[in-house]
Amino acid sequence: MRIPILKLHNYLLVSIQTEIDDQTAIRFQEDLLAKIHKTGASGVVIDLTSVAIIDSFIAKVLGDVVSMSDLMGTRVVLTGIQPAVAMTLIDLGIHMQNVPTALDLEQGLVKLHQELGG
Repeated sequence: MRIPILKLHNYLLVSIQTEIDDQTAIRFQEDLLAKIHKTGASGVVIDLTSVAIIDSFIAKVLGDVVSMSDLMGTRVVLTGIQPAVAMTLIDLGIHMQNVPTALDLEQGLVKLHQELGG
């Protein structure tokens, strides 16, 4: 299964609508980085509203995606983080203090626009 990555102006939007397995997570990481490179997107909003729980591997991939996107000059905003997901990230030592967050996709777009000085 592939996670859809939509382009809106100079942003990429990702809404993960299902629990993801390891293979899907790796494919998502590769697809997102390729799309950032291809489009030159300045920002990405990753919506996790439908993700109720993640395991350690998925948490690591998510942290890596944020770091890799940053290295490519693209700002990431995470939206809709459920309590169990937040606890897993912290328990695993995946701290995202510098990663902006928002409650939903719409607020995430506003936050991304603010982060990029728009």
